Amino acid sequence: MKVADVFHVKNPEIRALHLTWIAFFITFYVWFNMAPLASSMLKSVNWLTADDLRLFAICNVALTIPARIVVGMALDRFGPRRVFSVLMVLMSIPALVFAFGNTMTQLLVSRLVLSSIGASFVVGIHMTAMWFKPKDIGFAEGFYAGWGNFGSAAAAITLPTIALQMYGGEDGWRWAIAQSAIVMAAYGVYYWFAITDGPVGTVHRKPRKAVALEVSSWGDMIKLILWTIPLVGVLGILVWRIENMGYLSATGAAICYAAIVAIVCYQVIQILRVNIPILKQGVPEDDKYPFNSVAALNSTYFANFGAELAVVSMLPMFFEETWSLSATAAGLIAASFAFVNLVARPMGGLVSDRMGNRRFVMLSYMFGISVGFALMGLMNSNWPLIIAVGITVFTSFFVQGAEGATFGIIPSIKRRLTGQISGMAGAYGNVGAVVYLTIFTFVTPTQFFYIIAGGAFISWLLCMMWLKEPESGFSEEYQLSSVDLEIEEEDRRRKAAAAT
Repeated sequence: MKVADVFHVKNPEIRALHLTWIAFFITFYVWFNMAPLASSMLKSVNWLTADDLRLFAICNVALTIPARIVVGMALDRFGPRRVFSVLMVLMSIPALVFAFGNTMTQLLVSRLVLSSIGASFVVGIHMTAMWFKPKDIGFAEGFYAGWGNFGSAAAAITLPTIALQMYGGEDGWRWAIAQSAIVMAAYGVYYWFAITDGPVGTVHRKPRKAVALEVSSWGDMIKLILWTIPLVGVLGILVWRIENMGYLSATGAAICYAAIVAIVCYQVIQILRVNIPILKQGVPEDDKYPFNSVAALNSTYFANFGAELAVVSMLPMFFEETWSLSATAAGLIAASFAFVNLVARPMGGLVSDRMGNRRFVMLSYMFGISVGFALMGLMNSNWPLIIAVGITVFTSFFVQGAEGATFGIIPSIKRRLTGQISGMAGAYGNVGAVVYLTIFTFVTPTQFFYIIAGGAFISWLLCMMWLKEPESGFSEEYQLSSVDLEIEEEDRRRKAAAAT
């Protein structure tokens, strides 16, 4: 696939790519529609405080992690078209409640529920994998993610103008948020009718059980349990932060901790229920896949996307304080980290396609992240500003390229489990953000950059040890196993029986 192919919109797969990145763009626009309007909210609602907005920011990512897991399961069962459409329509409801909420409870709960929209990323990843062949998937996934992710930056650029110029008045921010919610709901309805789950004749490969990821060995089942625990367990950090901020009593925190433990136990039970019968029966050789590769890619997304989410939240203040810049100038310079996304992430996928070795590309990018953040840790006010900006862009190039390379590999690991594997890896990006942002509250920016560099280097080591080159990574079609064909035949019989 060539870069110029993205302009051939008459091709069904290119049209599907554009429809899907636009859907992702809109969901991220809505997800990040609060921060640009924070000052307007404080002026309009006299009982809101800056601490309240910080709490809303925490709530804005709280349910994204479990939502990505649930959505990953739903994808493998219902397909991306239905899931994406329903997600956009349903999430417009809490967005509208937040827009016109008049109490602390309404704003808090609606923002918490709305955080589930962050799971939209994995839906489009799955849809793109259904439309593109393994040899082209890297660039397609990277283009989808890079341009869709730009929705957050677009929200920051346009929403203040919409609120102040288009609507005006004290409630301009409310109508701006409501408008974004209505557009998302409308596009969700349109998406349902505008696209299909892959080209005509595509068979939607479903797992035997959607409630937990299937594995290939007893050892892999233990590894899956160990990698599943942090996905929900990390919410304990959020509960701890909210309690320390005084918004949650000790009793309320204890209830939340108990709920987190209960959810983790439930997930472990589901893993056992799904995999013990499969493993006792025996997994055919042609149906086995390396879970170590999944674990390695979980670590890469923790270290690259987790770092991106954390760094973009502190970079403006870092430039402002270190080089004594105005808030506007610092914000524009820091925005370069996000703007690189438009090119770097598609390029990461494209390089993964062209090099003929996806593992080598992944290793190269993760090592580049480690070097980039180590250099950022060395930056101080004695450095020329232009050099600091150059290093920041250099680091961003590797961070977002690595994100594209990660999802250039995932669809080729195990075709029918793409939704669940994408959901797990995507959730680890949010886990990384929560962990890194929590660490940032205790360290200096310099120490923070070194810590992120260390995280990327650890991920590089894990990839060296665990990541395997996918067998069908550059094939015309995804590799099918005897179990895939068996599931397909069972589904065909079920439909035939239902029709008679």
